[in-house]
Amino acid sequence: MRIAIGADHAGFRLKEHLGRVLSEQGHAVLDVGTYSEEPVDYPDYSAAVGRAVRDGRADRGVVICGSGAGAAIAANKVRGVRAALAHDTYTGHQSVEHDDANVLAMGSRVIGSALAEEIMLAFVDARFTGEERHVRRLNKVKALEAEESR
Repeated sequence: MRIAIGADHAGFRLKEHLGRVLSEQGHAVLDVGTYSEEPVDYPDYSAAVGRAVRDGRADRGVVICGSGAGAAIAANKVRGVRAALAHDTYTGHQSVEHDDANVLAMGSRVIGSALAEEIMLAFVDARFTGEERHVRRLNKVKALEAEESR
């Protein structure tokens, strides 16, 4: 799977770790930055990940900031992105299975690297169920996005 990954300065170290894990698992990693712990703005990196997913350069994305909240909010502003903030493995996989999430957001100041790794792998390994009720709900989300973009 092709996975775009990005973080602000607070998430830099966790991004580096998770990028290595993804590569070791055989995934193609598109690292959009940041590349140091120098202060930067999380919306720039969430947007870069979201656009990579939207444009088809990545199948899924991972965004990291201090809390994960800002990164998720910013990623969700990119049309076609369904970013889920997850700090547990259940949300990591269920957001894909039921909501067809395509971007995972996490907070580096909230969880440690071992748990972040488990959540990310649960997210990457999950598949949308395609069950009628989930498709119906997803279509409503897409319609809402289209309506709000006008």
